[in-house]
Amino acid sequence: MDRVIMIKYGELTTKKGNRKFFVNTLYSNINKKLRGLDVDIHKDISRMYIEFSLDQLDEVLKRINNIFGIHEYVVAHKIETDVENIKSNVLKIMKSLSFKTFKIETKRSDKRFPIPSLEFSRQLGGLILKNIDGIKVDVHNPDILLNVEIRENYTYIYTNHYRGLGGYPNGTLGRGMLMLSGGIDSPVAGYLTLKRGVKLDCIYFEAIPHTSIEARNKVISLTKKLAKYTDSINLHIVPFTTIQEAIYREVEDDYCITIMRRMMYRITEIVARKNNCMIITNGESIGQVASQTLTSMSVINSVTNMPVIRPVACLDKLEIIDISKKIDTYDISILPFEDCCTVFVPKHPVINPVLDLCVEYEKRFDYQKMIEDAVNNINTMVIDDSVDKTFEDIL
Repeated sequence: MDRVIMIKYGELTTKKGNRKFFVNTLYSNINKKLRGLDVDIHKDISRMYIEFSLDQLDEVLKRINNIFGIHEYVVAHKIETDVENIKSNVLKIMKSLSFKTFKIETKRSDKRFPIPSLEFSRQLGGLILKNIDGIKVDVHNPDILLNVEIRENYTYIYTNHYRGLGGYPNGTLGRGMLMLSGGIDSPVAGYLTLKRGVKLDCIYFEAIPHTSIEARNKVISLTKKLAKYTDSINLHIVPFTTIQEAIYREVEDDYCITIMRRMMYRITEIVARKNNCMIITNGESIGQVASQTLTSMSVINSVTNMPVIRPVACLDKLEIIDISKKIDTYDISILPFEDCCTVFVPKHPVINPVLDLCVEYEKRFDYQKMIEDAVNNINTMVIDDSVDKTFEDIL
């Protein structure tokens, strides 16, 4: 018997006329993730099959666990479809397992197979009971659920089910620009955006010497964690020192964060449009800090016409932390290196800013020229999950 990983699409099956596009994109993404391994991948409209070398099974499973668009997968035995061949192999498989109760489920996708599904399950169950002592059937809570899928060319036999990440294949829903800080929330927002099929670029604002090289490398590490779920991510590093210093020189303390965020949004939109991004996405969570009250969000958001997606907006902090631990970004996020949003936080930032007042403050300095200079001096690096370089390594 050959072994094969069989992938089930789940939500992709609801796409009707676009289903082929989603399946083909998933196929391409799996090929990229498994590059360098001895595998052979086949697909049809309802399943995808990965044939592999047995010594590489663990590595294949590790990689496909990071691919969006997979609802479920199984490691199955693949055999020629023949009644007696199926029976003999089912018995061989069951004899190799330890169990007291079992259930058989047969799915006859190939209607040319001469025995109906329920009847064939009964025949297989009877064969097992006859040849293995001390066991019985339990249709409600069996120790072993044996699945037999009779498809057009082969039959697949398996006893395991593994949940995939779900979502849509990355790249099926266009590009987005993630405002990535060094905190807990924005990497989680990036993960959730990737899950909906959006290919991400990331933008990070640094204000050397007020922010550190360690803070920059922290963001590179977070980008690398997100890159596990796609092929690569462009990280755009914005020199923000001149703008930030002008804000804290010309603007009243309580409005500094609001004006700073408005500048960041302006720059993010410019960079997003240059990189064919259709949305901005970030880690803002309603009410978590002063700049994330509904009034603040409205005033800050008014500088851009680009849609802004906030995947964690309605999650509480503990829910966000749970996801950050799941995706292995939490320990990086809590490293004590401050970013632009935390290094100059005033004691009493305004929670209900007035738009007209923001406009008046912004007239005090030539922010448009500063934004132009910042955009022209962005450094961009390409991050994938195999990259182990810091920013300095590419200069």
